[in-house]
Amino acid sequence: MNSLLTTIGPLVLMFAIFYFLLIRPQQKQQKNVRQMQQALAKGDKVVTIGGLHGTVDAIDEDQFVLKAGDGSRLTFDRRAIREVQKKAAAAPTLDKA
Repeated sequence: MNSLLTTIGPLVLMFAIFYFLLIRPQQKQQKNVRQMQQALAKGDKVVTIGGLHGTVDAIDEDQFVLKAGDGSRLTFDRRAIREVQKKAAAAPTLDKA
């Protein structure tokens, strides 16, 4: 019984270390990226994986149209967004009281 514990113990310990140092943080990062890509809205200033800076002009289910600085419109997959630099300003609400 003791030899079995000394044989399997280090393997279990290594798996636990790999899980908490490598696998779990990567899963959290992927979840955050998916949430960011799902929350894209028209007017957001974004950067693509290729480094293109632009503004989201239109959004489809899995694609979006990015308006570049020179006015050209380019279509990308939603997965091509690396980061959102600036969220679009929310439309002002009018309170009628």
